[in-house]
Amino acid sequence: MLPGLALVLAWALDAAFGEPRNAWHPVAWLGRVLGPLGRWLKTRPPRLAFAGGALVWLAMAAVLGMVAWQIEVMLATLPWWLGVPLLAVVLKPMFAWRMLRDEVAAVDGALAEGLPQARARLSRLVSRDVSAFGPADVRETAIETLAENLNDSLVAPLFWFAVAGLPGAVVYRMANTMDAMWGYRGAWEWAGKFAARADDVLSWIPARLTALLLAPGWRAGLWHEARRTPSPNGGWPMGAMALHLGVRLSKPGVYALNAGAATPGAGDLSRALRVAGRAAWAAVGLSLLAVAWRTA
Repeated sequence: MLPGLALVLAWALDAAFGEPRNAWHPVAWLGRVLGPLGRWLKTRPPRLAFAGGALVWLAMAAVLGMVAWQIEVMLATLPWWLGVPLLAVVLKPMFAWRMLRDEVAAVDGALAEGLPQARARLSRLVSRDVSAFGPADVRETAIETLAENLNDSLVAPLFWFAVAGLPGAVVYRMANTMDAMWGYRGAWEWAGKFAARADDVLSWIPARLTALLLAPGWRAGLWHEARRTPSPNGGWPMGAMALHLGVRLSKPGVYALNAGAATPGAGDLSRALRVAGRAAWAAVGLSLLAVAWRTA
């Protein structure tokens, strides 16, 4: 009963308040540790950088997983009226739906104010150079970000919470954060390689579940669209969203999903938010069922 009720309350906390301030956010704390470590590792020789990156990942997973397990066990001994809210408070930072929804909706709203405003809002979401983006480019990129991050920010942590409780959600959030900070090519190639591959493994099933939630019935051609992206996982939710909306989503020189369709027009970003919203609620519902089955 405790995990299921805590998940419901954590979802309500996200809807009501969104993300905690960085001073209180465990992911921000983790980032302050990983930043200096990563900057040192990426300057090491390739073998040392790779070994160091793998060791840091494994050590972090072991320590954070153990701490999360101890917290979960301790809270289970408390009365439900105390254990549920405490577990919900710890669980909430492991996923972030409201922030993702609000940031993408802000891009949609900024388009009505003008292209410079829309580019500025979009730059908060992506690391690409958006200075030359037109309205269609802004919408494409925002929809791609919404679809891909629906998995990373919500479906995957809920999946691992359903599978392994609080330790599962905590370790996934750590893995995804390390990939976001270290998992790049170039200077980060060796230091971040283990983190990038570990995130690919942990996100493999959730990404496909996200695609199913976005495009019920596995729309024809999804498998082929998903394979067009370099990522083994990102193409699944993005391809599902492209097919569901009937629009083209692309990154110039890298991939084009549903390439024969038109680029997103006015209203398509709002449609994408509605589709993602339904998928988010469905993900919570499925997680509750899985948690109930696991703890029965």
